[in-house]
Amino acid sequence: MATSGDIGLAAAINILTALAFLIAFAILRLQPFNDRVYFPKWYLKGLRSSPTHSGAFVTKFVNVDWRSYLRFLNWVPDALKMPEPELISHAGLDSAVYLRIYLLGLKIFVPVALLAWAVLVPVNWTNNTLAKSKATDKVEYSDIDKLSISNIPHESQRFWTHVVMAYAFTFWTCYILRKEYETIAAMRLHFLASERRRPDQFTVLVRNVPPDPDESVSESVEHFFLVNHPDHYLTHQVVYNANKLAKLVKEKKSKQNWLDYYQLKYSRNQSKRPMKKTGFLGLCGDKVDAIDYQTVEVERLSKEIDEERQRVKADPKCIMPAAFVSFKTRWGAAVCAQTQQSRNPTLWLTEWAPEPRDVYWNNLAIPYVSLTIRRLIIAVAFFFLTFFFMIPITVVQSLANIESLEKRAPFLKVITDIGFIKSFIQGFLPGIALKIFLILLPTILMLMSKFEGFLCISSLERRSAFRYFIFIFVNVFLGSVIAGTAFEQLDSFIHQSANEIPKTIGVAIPMKATFFITYIMVDGWAGVAGEILMLKPLIIFHLKNFFLVKTEKDREEAMDPGSIGFNTGEPQIQLYFLLGLVYAVVTPVLLPFILVFFGFAYVVFRHQIINVYNQEYESAAAFWPDVHGRIIFSIVFSQLVLMGLMSTKGAALSTPFLIALPVLTIWFHRFCKGRYEPAFIRHPLQEAMNKDTLERAREPNLNLRGYLQNAYVHPVFKNDEEDTDEDAHEKLESVIVPTKRQSRRNTPAPSKISGASSPSLPDTGPENSHP
Repeated sequence: MATSGDIGLAAAINILTALAFLIAFAILRLQPFNDRVYFPKWYLKGLRSSPTHSGAFVTKFVNVDWRSYLRFLNWVPDALKMPEPELISHAGLDSAVYLRIYLLGLKIFVPVALLAWAVLVPVNWTNNTLAKSKATDKVEYSDIDKLSISNIPHESQRFWTHVVMAYAFTFWTCYILRKEYETIAAMRLHFLASERRRPDQFTVLVRNVPPDPDESVSESVEHFFLVNHPDHYLTHQVVYNANKLAKLVKEKKSKQNWLDYYQLKYSRNQSKRPMKKTGFLGLCGDKVDAIDYQTVEVERLSKEIDEERQRVKADPKCIMPAAFVSFKTRWGAAVCAQTQQSRNPTLWLTEWAPEPRDVYWNNLAIPYVSLTIRRLIIAVAFFFLTFFFMIPITVVQSLANIESLEKRAPFLKVITDIGFIKSFIQGFLPGIALKIFLILLPTILMLMSKFEGFLCISSLERRSAFRYFIFIFVNVFLGSVIAGTAFEQLDSFIHQSANEIPKTIGVAIPMKATFFITYIMVDGWAGVAGEILMLKPLIIFHLKNFFLVKTEKDREEAMDPGSIGFNTGEPQIQLYFLLGLVYAVVTPVLLPFILVFFGFAYVVFRHQIINVYNQEYESAAAFWPDVHGRIIFSIVFSQLVLMGLMSTKGAALSTPFLIALPVLTIWFHRFCKGRYEPAFIRHPLQEAMNKDTLERAREPNLNLRGYLQNAYVHPVFKNDEEDTDEDAHEKLESVIVPTKRQSRRNTPAPSKISGASSPSLPDTGPENSHP
C-alpha cells in the first residue's frame, strides 16, 4: 500500500518531468527552424511567415536574442489573452466548447474541494478507527487513509456529515451543469445563425433510394424531389463507390513522395544514382535505379487511376443508392432533413448532410442494410476487448501492492525492501504502466467505429469517445479498484449476488485512492506537459523537411498541426470527473490533484488550439449532450457507491436518505434532455427562414447552384469535373417533370418511389424524356 512518502516521490518525479517538458518547449518554440511546428495554425491562415527566410545564416536556425529567453513563460498569458468570441472566430465553436469542459471541471470542483477540506477532512481526521484496527486486526493503512471515510467508526453519527455533503455536492454539480448546458445551447444557436454560408446548410443526405428498373439512381432522385419538393429542390450529387480509386490515388501519392525524395537526393549528389531493392519493404529483391523505378510506378498508377475513374462513372454497380440533395433555401433543407419522405419509413431516409470536410467518404459505399449487422458484430467484439483487457490491468495493479507481489515472488523481496525502489514501484510505476497499455486503444476503437459505417468524422469520433469512456470506466476505474484489491480481500467478488456489488465496490474504492493519485500525476500532469512539447510532430517534421521537402508547398504539407482529438481527449477528461465525484465524499484528499489537472490542461490546450490544432470539421458543439450525459452517469455512480459503502459501515439510518439522490439526478437529466438537447439535434425552421430572408436581401443575385454544384463531389473526382450543361439547369425549372417510368406517364397511380399518388403528368415523347 502506497504511503504518503510514496506519493511524495511520485509527485516529485512527475513535477520534475512536467517542468522539464515545459522548459524544453519554451526553448524549442523560440528557435526559428521549429516555428512551423509550434505555430502551424497561423501558417495555414497565411498570417505568419517563416523567420528562416531572412537574417544571417545562424539566426535562421537559432534564436540569438537572449532577451526572448527571459520571456519564455509569455506563452501562458498569451494563451489566456484571446477572448472567447475571438477564439470562436479563430478556431471554431467545437474548439471553444471543448475548452469549456476544463472550465466546467474547475467550476464544479473548486467549491467542492474547499467545502470537502473544510468539513469532511476534519471529520475524517479526528478519529482513530484505523489505528485501533491496526493494533487489533493488523490492518495496514497509510496517512492518506486517515483523511478518508475509512477512518470513521462503525455506526458513527458522523456519517450524517457525509450524507449532507453528498446532497450539497450533487445540487451544486447539477446547478453548474444546467447553467453550462443553457449557455452552450445558446452559443450553438447563435453560431449557426451568424456563421457564413456553408454547403451543409442547404444539403441533406438521402439514403436507401429504392431501385427502379426504368431509371438510374440519379434520375430517381431528381424525379422524386422534383415531385415532392418542387419549390425548393435545386440539385443533387449521387454517391459513388470510389474506394478502390481512392486507394490508387493514395498509393500514387506515396510513390510520388518517394520519387521526389530520390530526385532531391540525386540533385544533392549527382555523382551516384540512388538505388533501391524492389522486394518487401526494400529489404530484398532486385536492385534497380530508384528514380527510374518510381517514375515507372507513378506512370503505371496514373494509367490505372484514369481507367478506374472511367469505370466508376460508367458502371451502375458503382453508384450507391444514396445522394447529397441540395435545396434553394435553408428552410427547404430543414423541412426535408427533419421529416419522413415516404409511406415506407425504411426508404428515402433523410438526414442533415455533414459539412464536406466532415464526410468520411469510404463509408458511403457501405450498403444501408448491412449497418445493423456490422454494429452487432462490433458490439460483441467490443465486449471481448473490454473483458480480455482486464488481464494486463490486473498485472499492473499487482505492482501497486508490494505485499502481494512478495508473496507470489519471494525472490523479489531483496529488491523491494530498498526504500527508493519500493516507493518508485508503488508510487510511479503503476500509473505509467497503465498509460502505456492504453496507447493503442484509440486506434482500435476508431477502426471499430469505421467498420460500423458512420458517415462523418465527427460521428466516428463521438462513437469512439463513447466506447473509450466505457472502456476506461470498466478497465481503468473498476478494473483498478476490483483487481487491485482482489489480492487482498475481494477474492470472493465474482461469487457475490448483484445487490452486493455496490457494497464491494464501495469498500474497495477508498483503498485505491493512492493509485488514482499517482495516475492523475502521470497522465494529468506529466502527460499534459508532454502534449505541449509535441516531440513526435517535431521529429517527423524535421525528417520530412530534410528528406522530402523541395518547395514551400512541400514544407506546408510536412506540417502536422493535428486536432483536439475528441475521441481520446474527452473520455480521459471524463475519467477525472468520475474520480472527483466518487472521491469527493469518500477521500477528499484526491481533489487538489484533480484541480491541478483541470487548471493546467485548460492553459495548455488553449495554447494548442490557438497556435497549433487545425480542426478537421465544425459540428457546432454537437457533442455536448454526450459530455453532459457522461457527467450525469458519474454523479449517479458516485451516489450508488456511497450507498454501498454506507451500508457496510452500519449507517442504516443515514443510508435511506441517499436513495433520493439518484432519483433526483435522473429527473434532472431528463429535464435537461427535454429542455436543451433539441438545440443539438434539430434545426428550428424559424432560424432557417430568418437566415434565408437576410441572405436574399443582401445577395439577391447569388448563384447558389454554382456554389453547391460540386460541394459534395468525391475528392478523387474534383480535379476532372467538367462544367455542367446549362441546358440541363433550365430543364430543372420546368413545371412538367419528365420521367422514364412507364407507370407514371398517364396515370395518377402511386409511385413505387414516393409511395404516394400524384396528379397525372402529360404524355411526353422521347424527345422530352430526361437524358
